[in-house]
Amino acid sequence: MAIAPHIDACRPESDPPLSKVGYGEAVYTVKRAAELTGLSPDTLRMWERRYAVVEPERSPGGYRLYDDAALRRLAAMKSLVDAGWSVRAAATRVLSGSPDEVVVADRPPEAAFGDVEALVSVARDFDARALDGVLDEGFALGGYEQVVDEWLLPALGRLGRAWREGSVTVAGEHFVSAGVQRRLATLFDAAAHEGEGPVVVVGLARGSRHELGVLAFSVALRRAGLQVVYVGGDLPPEGWVETVRARGARAVVIGVPSIEDVPAVRECVDVLVRAAPDVAVHLGGGYQDDVSGPARRLGHEIGGGSSALAAELASRSGPRGGVGGVQSSAGERRAT
Repeated sequence: MAIAPHIDACRPESDPPLSKVGYGEAVYTVKRAAELTGLSPDTLRMWERRYAVVEPERSPGGYRLYDDAALRRLAAMKSLVDAGWSVRAAATRVLSGSPDEVVVADRPPEAAFGDVEALVSVARDFDARALDGVLDEGFALGGYEQVVDEWLLPALGRLGRAWREGSVTVAGEHFVSAGVQRRLATLFDAAAHEGEGPVVVVGLARGSRHELGVLAFSVALRRAGLQVVYVGGDLPPEGWVETVRARGARAVVIGVPSIEDVPAVRECVDVLVRAAPDVAVHLGGGYQDDVSGPARRLGHEIGGGSSALAAELASRSGPRGGVGGVQSSAGERRAT
C-alpha cells in the first residue's frame, strides 16, 4: 500500500501549509478549519468576529490559524445551531464552559436488561469492591457483545447524564470509568489468542479521549478473530499513518464519541484515504453519522459492527488470507 511520508503531502497544493506545533498538535488555515467543521469560511469568520467563539493566531504571512480547541468549539456550536438554537445562544453556551461540557456523550441505546443505575450508585460511594461486583454481575448476564450493547453502554450513558446533572461528581465518574477501562483491558488481553486474521488499527482521533467505546469494540474484534492494534485516544493523523504502515493493517476503526471529535476525525479520514487508499476506514461511536466522506459506518451495536467488519475483511482476503474463525454472532464461530 502507498503511504505518504508526511501529513502535508496529503494536502491540496493550493492550501497554505499546515503549521505544526509538535507531534499531536497542529493549527489550520480558515479554509481547512471550515472544511473540517462543516462550516463555510464566511460563517466561521462571522462567528469569530461577532461572537468571539474562537481567537485565531496569525501566521507570519497573515493567515488565520485555528488550533484543535477552536475546531472543537466550532463543531459544538454548529451542532447546537443545527439542533435549533439561535446563534447567539449557542455561542453563549459554548463560551460558558469547556467544549467537552457542551455536547459530549455517545447517544446510548436503552438498556435491555440489568440495573442501569448500578454504576451511578458506586460512583457516589467510591467502593472499589462494589464496583468489581457490579461489573462481575453485569458481564454474567449474557455473552460479551450482548452485555456491552444492552447493559454496559446504556449504564455508562446513564452515568454521564448523572455527572452532567450534578448528581455524580467528576471524581466519581472518573472512578467508575477507570474501573470499567481496567475490566475491558483485561478482557482485551484475554482475547489476544483469538486474533489471527487481518490487522485492524482501532482508536480515537487527535484530542479525543473517551476511550471506553472503542476499547469495548476492540475486545469484540479480537473475539471475532481479527488482530487488533489498539492505539487508544488522542492520536494525530501522522500516528495513524505510521501505525498502518508499521503493521500492514487492512482496516482502521476510528471512534466518534462526541460531536466535538468530528473535525479531527474528518482530518484523519482525509489523510488516511489519501495516504493508504487500500486500507478500509471505518467509523464507530455515537456521532459517526456526522462525519461526511468516504469512511464506512459500523452502526451503533458492538456485536453487529464487529461481526460485519470481520466478515468484510474475510471476503476481501479470500480463502488463503481470510480470518480463521470469524464470529457470525455473539458466542458463535464459523470457519471461513
